[in-house]
Amino acid sequence: MALAGIGEANTAQKKAAREYFVRIDAGRPDLFDLFAVDFKFYFPKFGVGCGRAEFEILAGGLTSTFRSFAHDLQSFRYIEEKHFVAVEGCTHGTTSGGTEWRGGETAGGRFSSIFEFRDGLIARMHIYLDPDYAGEDAKRFIWGRAGRQW
Repeated sequence: MALAGIGEANTAQKKAAREYFVRIDAGRPDLFDLFAVDFKFYFPKFGVGCGRAEFEILAGGLTSTFRSFAHDLQSFRYIEEKHFVAVEGCTHGTTSGGTEWRGGETAGGRFSSIFEFRDGLIARMHIYLDPDYAGEDAKRFIWGRAGRQW
């Protein structure tokens, strides 16, 4: 298993995973050049999807909940094993309602994504996070918020 330092993407697969975040944050149309045509993905509250058209539905719904959103590339940790890359990191942004979050400082904003590669392209991507970036789901803070480190 290859573990890269924080922010470091030092293999082709890690670089491709990092490039996904660069392109999605910039809204670049060449995002899908990184993916196999039949790629599968998972996102909480959306479920499993397949291909570009379904991913665009996910992205459209998700971006409608933000004023701004970005991944903190310097916070990333990469773990690589054969044709898999795991990325752990933080995001920051502002919800459409005006609430700001910053992973590591607020309850929302930390994530992990698992990429599976086939022939150098992303064939499968599962994203794990709490989509309540603003921490509005107060009843599920079972241990409370006071004194917590995020």
